[in-house]
Amino acid sequence: MGTIVVNTNMTLDGVVDNPTGEDGPGGGWFTSMSPGDFEAWAKFEQTQVHDAVLLGRRTDAWFAQRWNDRNDDWASRLNGLPKYVVSSTLTAAAWRNGTVLRGDLVEEVTRLKEDVDGQIVVFGSRTLVQTLLEHGLVDELQLIVFGTLVGSGGRLLEAGDPQSLRLTGSERLGDNLLAVSYDVVAD
Repeated sequence: MGTIVVNTNMTLDGVVDNPTGEDGPGGGWFTSMSPGDFEAWAKFEQTQVHDAVLLGRRTDAWFAQRWNDRNDDWASRLNGLPKYVVSSTLTAAAWRNGTVLRGDLVEEVTRLKEDVDGQIVVFGSRTLVQTLLEHGLVDELQLIVFGTLVGSGGRLLEAGDPQSLRLTGSERLGDNLLAVSYDVVAD
């Protein structure tokens, strides 16, 4: 049985979207990290092992535009993974090796967890993550926390029912980043 692991970048005040509207994960605050922090972030991300990728429609399009034509080792590994895109409007996924999940989200993701043996990572996809959390489908949160406060923008963890988490790891990356991992504790 597979596990759903959310892997996302966020500011210290919990923002995952860019408040100024630029495209991509974090937009301006993500790309403002120092070269040393970027190198530490990339090295850490490249060590992560995933067996499949689960995405929302917009995140699929974002990754496809930036990763489909890359051919370095990291891109080859990610491009080769099976991808599952949750969408009620798409007929085909944009990122290579993608399958669109069009039915009831909870049923489709529950079936996916039964079918995939290993780690199913969710990159970005804030709205999808919030729905997965709401329905108890997330097993682990892997957060890269940036030492940045932006004050506004879409937050990963919006107000909702309390969720119990258990810290399973933390690691400083570069000078200003912190990687933290939490298991989601079933109530």
